[in-house]
Amino acid sequence: MFPSKANKLILRLGLLFKRWHGDVGMGKRSTGSGSSRLVLGIETSCDDTGAAVVSETGAILGESLHSQKEVHLRTGGIVPIVAQQLHREHIERVVQEALERSGLDPRQLSAVATTVKPGLGLSLGVGLEFSRSFVRRHRTPFIPIHHMEAHALTVRLLQPVSFPFLVLLVSGGHSLLAVARSVDDFLLLGHTLDEAPGETLDKVARRLSLAKHPRCSTLSGGQGIELLAQDGDRLRFPFKTPMGQTYDCCFSFAGLRTQVNMTIEKKEAEEGIERGTLLSCVNDLAAATQHAVACHLAKRTHRAILFCKENRLLPSLEPTLVLSGGVASNQYIRKALGIIAEATGLRLLCPPAKFCTDNGVMIAWNGVERLKEGKGILSPDADVSYEPKAPLGIDLTSRVKAAAIRVPSIRMKIS
Repeated sequence: MFPSKANKLILRLGLLFKRWHGDVGMGKRSTGSGSSRLVLGIETSCDDTGAAVVSETGAILGESLHSQKEVHLRTGGIVPIVAQQLHREHIERVVQEALERSGLDPRQLSAVATTVKPGLGLSLGVGLEFSRSFVRRHRTPFIPIHHMEAHALTVRLLQPVSFPFLVLLVSGGHSLLAVARSVDDFLLLGHTLDEAPGETLDKVARRLSLAKHPRCSTLSGGQGIELLAQDGDRLRFPFKTPMGQTYDCCFSFAGLRTQVNMTIEKKEAEEGIERGTLLSCVNDLAAATQHAVACHLAKRTHRAILFCKENRLLPSLEPTLVLSGGVASNQYIRKALGIIAEATGLRLLCPPAKFCTDNGVMIAWNGVERLKEGKGILSPDADVSYEPKAPLGIDLTSRVKAAAIRVPSIRMKIS
């Protein structure tokens, strides 16, 4: 799926040939039917500064990413004003690297696509400010991007997936279930009511002081939980799955975190250790927490699948469930969703871990999809603002709740 060096060379030679004949040079753009349209994507919704150039055929011509993970690990979490400053320091370099690696001049771009919603306001503002200056300077069309739409459509860059399909998006800031009916048409079936699964895993990791664990010191909280859980007994602490008597597709993880915190306090008292000291049962707590999160996601997704089948929202032939977002990198959670997909006759598709986390490629690809459909393309001088909070699609959550679908029990035996 990704272009070889030879294919990249051929594409670049083709672009040079067109420039020589006046198709691309002198300010003209490769937007005609006989040439490949090229989109620069810029991502700054949270703590990663990403940029990439992608062609309409899905070729990733150049990309660059600056992660702030190490800085935020030291502070115990993302500090918005720190994230903003780091974006400002690195965005110009990241965009320049993506362009240089693509071998393209800004005049050859068909459009610039940038995340404008949802996310941290201070972070979104940096990306939007840079992009508006860039498109005005180079007179390039601008495409504002909804971050969650981009996550949902990333899979279509990697393999053929027809609309409609069901998508579960799980990350540090979001969790939602939606039916993707087209590039900009989504039906929202469920969303988080309090905190996102990635946030829960990170907070549990901090409460367990995993930063002091020799195997987890360089990992994010969620990564630390996943690593230690591999050697833990998930049955030792049978945490109750949230919202068991609420028959909708929304998520709630705050109550689960309270259960975990209470257990941690109890074990600290039993072992006679102070808060901030590693517990002897840390692996088991990690395993039990991860399992509870996975089961909650799986049960709500199971109900969403049944709702879709009752209302004929998915095709009868090869219906698809897409799992994406940063938490989708967790292999245990992938296996849990795989069990549900197999039991309900859906195929489960997950982008590689590299494309589950925030990156410029997914933003560029969303721009490509919108460019092809002629949707949401603005002039370089258009007035655009960022939105820290932004709903996704048409809200059907009340209809899902009214359906009150009871989910049959499925044994979640995950190795």
